[in-house]
This record gives sequence, structure tokens and C-alpha cells, in this order.
Amino acid sequence: MSEFTALTYEDIDEAKRPSLGEALVPVVAIVVALGVGSGYLGLAPHAPLLWSITFTGLFARYRLGYDWDGVYDAAAAGLRMGLQAILILFVIYGLIATWTSAGTIPGLMYYGLGALSPTVFLPATAILSAIVAFAIGSSWTTVGTLGVAFIGIGSGLGVSAPMTAGAIVSGAYAGDKQSPLSDTTNLAAAVTNSGLYDHIRAMRTGTAVAFGLSLVAYAGLGVYAISGGGADVASISEPLANSYALGPLVFLPLVVTFGLAIRGYPPLPSLIAGIFAGVFTTILVQDVGFAAAWDVFLNGTSPETGSELVNGLLTTGGIAGSAWTIAVVVAALSLGGLLERTGVLATLAHHLTSAVYSPGSLVAGTGAAAMVTNAFSAQQYMSIVVPGMSLRSLYEEYGLDETDLSRAVEAAGTPTGPLFPWHAGAVYMTGVLFPNVAGATSWLWLPFYFFGFLSPLVLFAMAFSGHGYDQSRDRVDAAVVAND
Repeated sequence: MSEFTALTYEDIDEAKRPSLGEALVPVVAIVVALGVGSGYLGLAPHAPLLWSITFTGLFARYRLGYDWDGVYDAAAAGLRMGLQAILILFVIYGLIATWTSAGTIPGLMYYGLGALSPTVFLPATAILSAIVAFAIGSSWTTVGTLGVAFIGIGSGLGVSAPMTAGAIVSGAYAGDKQSPLSDTTNLAAAVTNSGLYDHIRAMRTGTAVAFGLSLVAYAGLGVYAISGGGADVASISEPLANSYALGPLVFLPLVVTFGLAIRGYPPLPSLIAGIFAGVFTTILVQDVGFAAAWDVFLNGTSPETGSELVNGLLTTGGIAGSAWTIAVVVAALSLGGLLERTGVLATLAHHLTSAVYSPGSLVAGTGAAAMVTNAFSAQQYMSIVVPGMSLRSLYEEYGLDETDLSRAVEAAGTPTGPLFPWHAGAVYMTGVLFPNVAGATSWLWLPFYFFGFLSPLVLFAMAFSGHGYDQSRDRVDAAVVAND
């Protein structure tokens, strides 16, 4: 979990503190850059992000009074906060390659094709992803391992890959959000001074409603998938069986990685152990030489199974193939650091409080602030820390509990990152699930990422209806009576 501490509005030097109008200038510039660059010109996000970084850096230097060292330190702060995400990206590409060469991912695809049907595949994928993410506390690890296999299984069953991706990511974030092992869950509890299990209990109803509605939607899509596509199991399962030695041993990397994660080891050591297990299994089971097995880690896999479909599903880039994705994440995190350290995000959060008129509007406003922070920082940690720290005193004024704040920042912060194509989470999920689709962004699967939309919507509905905030409202009423 990151040790990052966000600037609050009061922390910012008054001489350099941006006004609301000044804070909106780089925000508008970023929206224009991304809209024109990616939306109109169809460019990859790298160039629009560079334009945004350049403009924001110049604005901080010549308008807000920062020197060049201050501008550099601000960008570096974003990179420091996102360093774990960058390292996970780097490692996961190597892990996917080694698990493919070991037969782990082909084995999951082969046996999954025999166990699942198109009708139940999407809801089953979401549920299994949620269970694994809850058990290991990591949505990213779940998507980068089981998620890759589910994409292959869905292809064999005739289910659209974007639909499958939406179900995978929905389940992964729903499980992650409720897991006591999750870094974001622990972070949300820590920055709001909530007890970890109090925070998890506070999120339970909203998560269950959002995920339950998502499962209903996936069940409906399952019926559509049958009528629209149909299964083509043999076209994938036969080349898999002919090209890989499949058996219980191919799942050793999965057992090692998930076993360590369940025992509480952090994601990076668990993933690195999974790489070594993947290389060992490649040598032992697939009869590949030591040097060749480690070459896969660097350069990826190019299988020749006799099926173009299967070849495409199992072609990986290794760590050398992670450059495109990591470059986007580095640029986005640098931009997020500039916006946070120059006080832009804190100023926006501060002025958001002027619209607060009730406990419900405060909770909804917190959710909106988390989503805005997600959009402009490209990092889910900031979406939790910035509003969590900036708005904490207001929750005390309104007599709301710490868990009301913690569930607001996580319900709207953690799962909404993939809604923004330049966000670290969106870039990662797309990169590992669609590695061979040139220029792919999260827009490809976003229409089917139901949990990402429903989680904040359920939060807003509960906030304005008062459901789940009865005790907090009682405290507000008691405070009013006491003041009278």
C-alpha cells in the first residue's frame, strides 16, 4: 500500500495556492488535449498526455510560481506513488508469457471450455473473478492471470471478447473492494481513520447491490451470446491438446502465486514467485531448455498450434511487450503528480464543499470528487487519498461516521478508474486482455463493465435516499437538538 500523503487545501502555500479559476485552466486544457488528440485525431494517448504535461508544467512555472525543480518534483511525486503499479505492469507481462509457455493458461482454457457453457459463461466469469480477487486482494493479479484464460475460453464458446473483459473486470473489482487483503481497501480505511472491518461492512450492501445487478445483466448477455454466436469449442480445445502437455502439473504456477497471495504476501513477491514457477514448469512439463524458457520471459510467446485463432490468443509479448502500456502509465502518473502537488486537485475538492447542503449531498459530492480525481490523476490511490483527507473535517461537522467517508471514496474511486482510457487501471486491463489489438483502449470493453458504472450510481442512490445512513442521520439530528 502506498505511503503517499495528499496535500489538503490548507497545506498549500497561499502564495502558490490556485484559485478555482486557475485550477480549472489545466483541467480544461487536459480535456481538450485528450478530446482532440485521442477522440478527434485518433492518436494513442501518449502524445495528448505529453501535451497535457507540458501545458500543466508551464502553467505551474509561470502562473503559479513554481520553479523548475518544483515542477519536476511534482511530476516525480506521481511516479513515486504509482511505482508499484509500474512494477506490477512490468512483471505481469513476463508472468503471462511464462504461464502461457508452461501450459498454465492453455490448461485453464482447455478445461474451462469443457466445464462452461455460453449461457452461464459471463455471470460465472464475473463470480469466479470476484472470488479470486477477494481471496488474494488484487484485481490486477486476477485480471492478468485468470482473466487472460477467460478471454480464450470465451472465444471458444462464441462469446464476444469485450463482453468477457467487462465481466472479468467487474468481478475483479467487486471482489477486490471487499477483500481485507486489498491495498485500496486498507488505504481507504487508513486515510479516513476507519476500522478495516468496519469499512468493509459499510461497503457490503452497496457492493452486493451493484454486483448483483451486474450479474443479472451478464445473465441476459449470455442468452444474447448464444443467439448471436454459438460455441466453437473444438477449434480451440483440439489445438491446445495437440500443442501442450496438459495435466495437473501445469497449474503449479497458479497454485504458487495464489497460495502466496492468500497467505498475505504482497502482489509483487507473489507475481515474481509465479514467474519462477512458470519457468520451472515450462522446463519440467513442456520439455523446453533453461535458456529458451527464460527467453520467453523477455520476448514472449509465438505458438504454432495450427490454428490462427489459438495462435492469436496465446501470442504474448513478455516484458519487452510492456513498453507501450508502461509509457502511457508513466505519462499519466506524471500528469497526476503535477495536478496534485500544485494544489489543483485539492482546490477542486475544497470548492466542491460549497455545494454541500446535507449529509446526502456530502456523500454524493465525495463520490464525485473521487471520480474527478481518478480522471485527472490516473491513479486510484489518489482518488481515495485526496477526497478522503480533504473532506474528512466536513464529515465531522455533519455528524457522519468515518465509514460513511471511507465507503464513499472507495465505492466511487476504486472501480471507476477503467472508465477513463488513460487511467493506469484502464491501460493495464486493456493491455493484458487485448495485447494483440493495436491501439486498443478501455472504450473497447467499457460498455460491458457494468460494475464500474453501477458502484457509484448505487452510492449516489443510497446517499440521497438515506439508506444505510440512518445512524449517521440520528447523530446529525442529535447535534442539531443539542445546539438548539
